[in-house]
Amino acid sequence: MTRYAMPADWPTDEQTARAVQDALRTRVVLDEPGPPPGTGHVTGVDVAYDDERDVVAAAVVVLDAATLDVVEESTAVGTVTFPYVPGLLAFREIPTVLAALAGLRADPGLVVCDGYGIAHPRRFGLASHLGVLTGLATAGVAKNPFTFTYEDPDDVRGSAAPLLDGAEEVGRALRTRAGVKPVFVSAGHRVSLANACAHVLRLTPRYRQPESTRRADALCRSALRTATGS
Repeated sequence: MTRYAMPADWPTDEQTARAVQDALRTRVVLDEPGPPPGTGHVTGVDVAYDDERDVVAAAVVVLDAATLDVVEESTAVGTVTFPYVPGLLAFREIPTVLAALAGLRADPGLVVCDGYGIAHPRRFGLASHLGVLTGLATAGVAKNPFTFTYEDPDDVRGSAAPLLDGAEEVGRALRTRAGVKPVFVSAGHRVSLANACAHVLRLTPRYRQPESTRRADALCRSALRTATGS
């Protein structure tokens, strides 16, 4: 069942947020493969801030997974109600992301977040958090490896290398274009790491970043400019 409503008593302080994180991360599901690449829908999620005004904008863009054509778009603008704390950014972003998701009529399919799934110090990044709250299959695609280590994958599209926290694989460095830096893919909820990487390769026919992310980034920035008049 998909739910986009805000949970009651959303945390506003670090101590409560960490307790919520600890409770919810036990509900992450990593033993489901997720939807087959190229089928159904894939939805990109991104967030932009105006820190001076404490305004946050979120965008979700639903793509046809086979053609990458846009099926539907939705945005939401809100007020930042949680302080900036590394490792707890989801508590700043999820309220507005849920509001944007609630504006959709289409089934989101696999949700691809600009950020992290279990490749997170507490194994509960934005993608995992959003997946647990909504029941949607989610994955994270980040531009940098956070605090984790990896060996550079071969300079061939589709090459990958483990993203490691010590000996534990928390994601993969994935080369989406030859001659450019890899992206960092992690499972979020209800999708395997291998399947998440396969989806990302289908979403990157021309650029380093997934088409879902690129479109959501442009849309949320436009929504933020409109909301703030900047």
